[in-house]
Amino acid sequence: MFLIIVAMPHFNVITNVMILNSVGILSAVLQLAVNLVTRVRKKILFITSIAAFLLITAGYVLFVLFYILEATNSKEKSTEITIFLGLAIAGGILVSVNWWENYSSLLKIQFLENLTKDMKRCRNITCIISSVVRIGVTAIVLGAYVKLQGLEWSSVLSVSQNSKTVVLSLFAIQVLSSALCHWFVIVACKMHAVRRSFVIPMWLASPAVLLAFVLSLGIPFRRLAQSDTTGSYTFAFYCQNFTSVNSSDVIAFTQLASDVTHSLCAQNAFLNGDTQGWALLGSSLLSWWFGLLFCTIYVWFHQFQRIERTKDLFVRRMYEGAFIDQSMLLNARFDIPLQKKQTREKETVTVYLCATMWHETYSEMMTIMISMFRLDKFRPRRNSYKDVRFDYHIYFDDAFEDAEDRKHRRVNEYAEMLVEVIKEVYMIFSNEDPSIFKEHKLLSGQKIIPTPYGGRLRYTLPYGNILSVHYKDKQLIRHKKRWSQIMYLYYLLGWNLNRKYILMLENGEEKNILEEKLKKEKANTYILALDGDIDFQPSAVMLLVDRLRQYPEVGAACGRIHPTGTGPMVWYQKFEYAVGHWMQKSAEHVFGCVLCSPGCFSLFRAAALMDDNVMKKYTTTATEASQYVQYDQGEDRWLCTLMLQQGWRVEYNAASDSYTNAPQEFKEFYNQRRRWGPSTLANTLDLLATGTLTSQRNKSISKPYILYQILNVMSAILGPATVCFMIAGSFTSVFSISSNASLCLAIIPPTIYLFLCFKLKSDTQITIAAVMSVFYAFLMLATMLSIVGDLVKQGTILTPSGLFFVGILVLYLITALLHPQECHLLVYGTVYVLSIPSGYLLLAIYSMVNMNNVSWGTRETTSQAKDGPIQTVRKNVKFEKKCRCCCWNVEFQVNEDEKVMVAPGPTEAPITTKPTSEKHPDQEERKEESSVPCWITQLRQRSSELILVVDELDNEEEQFWRKLQVQYLKPLDEDKKKQKQIAEDLKDLRNKATFVFFMCNALWIAATFFLQQIGESVSIEIPKQLLNGTITGEKLFIDPIGLMFLLGFATLLVLQFIGMIWHR
Repeated sequence: MFLIIVAMPHFNVITNVMILNSVGILSAVLQLAVNLVTRVRKKILFITSIAAFLLITAGYVLFVLFYILEATNSKEKSTEITIFLGLAIAGGILVSVNWWENYSSLLKIQFLENLTKDMKRCRNITCIISSVVRIGVTAIVLGAYVKLQGLEWSSVLSVSQNSKTVVLSLFAIQVLSSALCHWFVIVACKMHAVRRSFVIPMWLASPAVLLAFVLSLGIPFRRLAQSDTTGSYTFAFYCQNFTSVNSSDVIAFTQLASDVTHSLCAQNAFLNGDTQGWALLGSSLLSWWFGLLFCTIYVWFHQFQRIERTKDLFVRRMYEGAFIDQSMLLNARFDIPLQKKQTREKETVTVYLCATMWHETYSEMMTIMISMFRLDKFRPRRNSYKDVRFDYHIYFDDAFEDAEDRKHRRVNEYAEMLVEVIKEVYMIFSNEDPSIFKEHKLLSGQKIIPTPYGGRLRYTLPYGNILSVHYKDKQLIRHKKRWSQIMYLYYLLGWNLNRKYILMLENGEEKNILEEKLKKEKANTYILALDGDIDFQPSAVMLLVDRLRQYPEVGAACGRIHPTGTGPMVWYQKFEYAVGHWMQKSAEHVFGCVLCSPGCFSLFRAAALMDDNVMKKYTTTATEASQYVQYDQGEDRWLCTLMLQQGWRVEYNAASDSYTNAPQEFKEFYNQRRRWGPSTLANTLDLLATGTLTSQRNKSISKPYILYQILNVMSAILGPATVCFMIAGSFTSVFSISSNASLCLAIIPPTIYLFLCFKLKSDTQITIAAVMSVFYAFLMLATMLSIVGDLVKQGTILTPSGLFFVGILVLYLITALLHPQECHLLVYGTVYVLSIPSGYLLLAIYSMVNMNNVSWGTRETTSQAKDGPIQTVRKNVKFEKKCRCCCWNVEFQVNEDEKVMVAPGPTEAPITTKPTSEKHPDQEERKEESSVPCWITQLRQRSSELILVVDELDNEEEQFWRKLQVQYLKPLDEDKKKQKQIAEDLKDLRNKATFVFFMCNALWIAATFFLQQIGESVSIEIPKQLLNGTITGEKLFIDPIGLMFLLGFATLLVLQFIGMIWHR
């Protein structure tokens, strides 16, 4: 404060720009001390710290000499200037104390180390108190300065409006530019652009400002000097003429040039052309600048990690806005580079990719297999990075079916297709020879293994990683996605991870050491949960891995999911997903933490999954109606809820992109959301019900964040009523119907649809919803046009509907512009707006009424699975291929344009046209295969070039699977009586939930209706104001319906927009 408020006004503007570079003097001293104390030191830093101290000290000496020389020419100011010189030097030294923490831990002084630790623990409260003290000290110093100068407060406060505007504008610009500079510096460091985007710009900031000031003075002076014909135009003459002329009357003079000229012309050295004075001041300025450069040279050698924490980049969270460039440089952490060799290298993390499959199509299987093989190529098993090790697993649900003899099991067409897709992708990635004469070699070493749960294929991928395909037989093990997840959690984390440490313990290693190693490995083991149709790049996986490696409290991380496909339903979902990630996910990440990490592409930490009441509770079999909705309809959300309740954080990384197939049909979309809607509501209510306990365990979930989620739930519950209000407003504006009649007309169609949903079958309900959606789309189009027409008619946007409409457009436009790579998705916003009644009214009704239907609803096909060819190569020649199983023989005869499949009944005799006396060449092979299960022969035939060798599990692993089946994964008994009771319970739950849900909406609508009846007495009256600010004298009234609509969406939307800005 002394430096800026008291001392600097008495020096010229050039001195004030460069004197700020002297605030690194204490940092230079402490750097020198650290280099002397620390055993391991860098020679160059030792030299630069000495040079920095000497240069800054020399700068102070030259600075004092210059102003003492000035004082000798004006004796009346000699005492005063001495005081201000002392204040300037003392102020610079005191400011430099700001960054003492940067060196406290390196000085090996116990008091300083303890003080630093205490400050870290209470950093937030320290920053708050520091800010309050700063404000108080500033006010005190300013008040004392006014009194000491003999000024009156009236003269200080009585400034012209023009001066006030200039000062406040400059203040706003300075605050905003400092904040942006601070933010961009942090981003530059995290992006590894330290030198070109941080160090060099900060070093050149002061010289650049100095150059701007000199040019603003030098260019006008040079112009006038050149116009003088006598050639005797001096700087002193320029100053005399300038001070006697009003700056506003001189062309090319700005306020800046005027201030700079006035400041420098007041110096005798400049006025009299004193070369000695110029040299002293110039040398002082250069000494300070070089001193800062040498003092902060260590930042040039910094090697930051990717997405480094801000607290690991800079010592203090606060920055000095008055000298932002020096503040950011000196605040960068001082780490002697050679000390980094003493820090442990990052452990190698293990990532298990676990994809769950069921009835995926050919193209979907091809997509995920290409993604996996691409990742295999990105990080081979043996690589120089040694940072991540990948292991690939596919869990295929319901892969088996009865053979024709009903005595044996064979794999279905989907399982066959997966083998052929793997073969095709394998050949593409393993064959790098571009020659057309390349040979197709048989690839051996792949294994096929019978298991207690069905079967397993074990592939060694082209770059050494292992891919295991687990085929599940629902007669042997429980099916559906959640049980597949439990299967791989217990196998990979329970069997693979824990077993080796148990063996070590049995071999005599110390228990305490093993527990510490196991704890570390749990923290460094991740599960990447995938859906069977996901498409991703290796960079997307690495971004999530970085997130979990950097932040040990993060239990899961998800990325940006992009829906793929064509058609209006996909267009709607493209914008819906975009807004959901732009606004909702970002807001959750900023205000607290993400509540759901989608199971299609999410990375989970093993330590979080293996925590108390997470993985174990996840194995709970649903026995109550509410559990069927919460546990089985939204398993990924429930798993995240369990992790949040145990104190783990779930994060969102917007740069990690993945692509998944979205429902393209109206029916499939409605069935998908029929599962998602109730399960989301159930899990969120469960989290809110334990909000107090969860907020105590989880530092990411605060009480204000719980309030935010309550607003979210209220918005979701009251969504249908809010849409009815919007439709009522549409009737009023389009058909000029009274508000009461419009509201009645708006609620009649959804009420009828609600009752029809209780009576009709699901498919009929969806058909009716589709037809109603079309009519609602026309109504929404008319509404949008009527709003635009009303804005034109009114001649202003300063109306409730106008403000909301324009506000929404501006808000989404800004949001899209802040996501430039996805800005084109705004085009699909039109489809989204037209579908609002369908998505938020009809879908809500359908989801609630069909809550008792706990079937999956998507991919429920029983026949043709393929949307593309199975065969990799189609040859236009005749060929024969025989498929032999232990239970039947099949012969395929394929011609150019037709296939004929002959499948005789089970027999041990081969089908042949040769005499029976001739020995069949395959008889010996058939004898060997007689004991091989049918499905193994079936898949070996499909695999062709990828030779599958029959293998078996070791006894211990087989016992593990059998115990796991008995304990958690035994197929559920089809108890008709129990199933009937569960169905009745689900209907009862549906009736209760539906009653509460729609009663809330009915009460909301009723309250609005009664307010509407009261009339203008409850309406908000505002004057009509045009865009140019003219008040017309007319009155505008916000009716209750408009007010309810604004309150319903605007508040939540603004909060999410703020969160999005913060997240960006």
